[in-house]
Amino acid sequence: MVDFGDILKTIGDFGFFQKLIILGLSFPNFLLPVSFCSFLFIQSDPERHCNTDWILRAAPNLTIDEQLNLTLPREKDGSFSRCRMFVPVDWNISTIRNYGLSNTTECMHGWVYGNMLYETTVVTDFDLVCGKSNMAEVAQTIFMFGLLAGSLIFGPLADLYGRRRTTQLPAVLLLTFVIVAGMSPSFEIYVVSQFIVGAALGAYRINSVVLATEWIGITKRSFASCMSQLFAGLGQCAMAGLVYVVRDWRKTQYIVAGAQSFVVLYIWWIPESARWLLWKGRTDEAKKLIRKVAAINKKEPPETLLDEVTREQQVRSGGIKEIFTSRVLIKRIFIISFAWFSLNLGYFSLILNVGKLGLNIFLVQFLFGISEAPAHLLCIWVLEFLGRKKSLISTLLTGGLVCLLTLAFSQDSAVAITALVTTGKFFLNWAGSVCMVYIQELFPTSVRQTAVGLGSLAFRVAGLLSPLLNMLAVYHHSVPIIVFSSLAVVSGALVFLLPETSRKELPDSTIDGKDSGVTTNKTTGNDFIWTVNISMKSTKL
Repeated sequence: MVDFGDILKTIGDFGFFQKLIILGLSFPNFLLPVSFCSFLFIQSDPERHCNTDWILRAAPNLTIDEQLNLTLPREKDGSFSRCRMFVPVDWNISTIRNYGLSNTTECMHGWVYGNMLYETTVVTDFDLVCGKSNMAEVAQTIFMFGLLAGSLIFGPLADLYGRRRTTQLPAVLLLTFVIVAGMSPSFEIYVVSQFIVGAALGAYRINSVVLATEWIGITKRSFASCMSQLFAGLGQCAMAGLVYVVRDWRKTQYIVAGAQSFVVLYIWWIPESARWLLWKGRTDEAKKLIRKVAAINKKEPPETLLDEVTREQQVRSGGIKEIFTSRVLIKRIFIISFAWFSLNLGYFSLILNVGKLGLNIFLVQFLFGISEAPAHLLCIWVLEFLGRKKSLISTLLTGGLVCLLTLAFSQDSAVAITALVTTGKFFLNWAGSVCMVYIQELFPTSVRQTAVGLGSLAFRVAGLLSPLLNMLAVYHHSVPIIVFSSLAVVSGALVFLLPETSRKELPDSTIDGKDSGVTTNKTTGNDFIWTVNISMKSTKL
């Protein structure tokens, strides 16, 4: 059986085509972080008071101070109430001044906002204050559920219907519902659109990376994952700059929609994964694509090689069942998913607390994005130098232990704690890049996208749990740090049980995807040990 890696070597495993497809599929990741801006760049408790313009019908010439004095009750500290007003009456202004008003009610006609950092936010547009003050967090949670749903649904679909379709559809959904979110007349429509945007975002991230990776040869295979992460980090910097200049959340939605429309135009030219087509038995389509790629890379594939692929390739079953009927693949999905869960729990727990540094929010967001760039660039080089296994073990253990070191300092040691937390976040983020590369190489083509979807599910669940973990700090500030740091260290130790996949071909079948020296008895489905290494699978046994 001819490996697809052998074909890649003849048509160019990192030629102009591969560089073009990495750029085309990574660029949308630069735009994706802007989807977060509507609930990241907000003032959750803006300066405000009830709209009491009703009194202007009785006296149109009232000054603002007079209007507030006559229509708003005061708090114990002497300030005007931010959530209540006097009940409107049909009296003349003289009677109101002489007798005053005493009955109060919740704001009946909305709020008037002042001293705003932004022109408009979802909080001010939908009045998410007072009794609805927790709705901004609800929107963020629903968005995170969307990310989780996208990973869970589109991962298996990509194994059934192809990488190309399940990359194109999320791109179209993103364009459509980013616009819907910007035009939302109500909070309910905004929340539904954000859920779909989150699902599309989660789906695009995992499917686009796998599509690009399956076209790349052994030595440069980490480029697709690391470059998509790098573009996302740079997108965080761009998001900070965009919101700093355009402080209207609806306008930012329209701007990102305009850029996303460019993506939707060219995404149709991205080809399907030839590796997936071969696995599905669609060899004629695969041969046409291989020839086109060879022409772009200015190579000439031997016809005898293509004929051998056509003759020997056959359709194989796949899906989630294939993972959970193999003890080897179960072990792999558990370990890599647990590692992804642990590092993301720590990463988001740290991110959600950085706002306490007291720095300018635009500067903090820019620094978050720019600080991630070195991690993703280093990841490309270190993955080839150390390999996947050692890279993941070292980043998880270092990130977890550095975060644990913060407990050696008092809470007053702001500089030391900030330095350690920043270092820990750097290594956990680095570990995330390694996980994305590693999980694709641990599983065969038949279940690769499903495995990535399951791993991303664990990743997203950690994002949902991180705010709850931080709430445990009310018992003691060290509790969240101990939990996520310990999990990172434990997951790093478990990675010792995984095989090294560096400089090995992506597995195409379940047998290929197992540990070195392990195969499957096709009669009984039980795992047993061969004495011959699977790297010699092309040899007749």
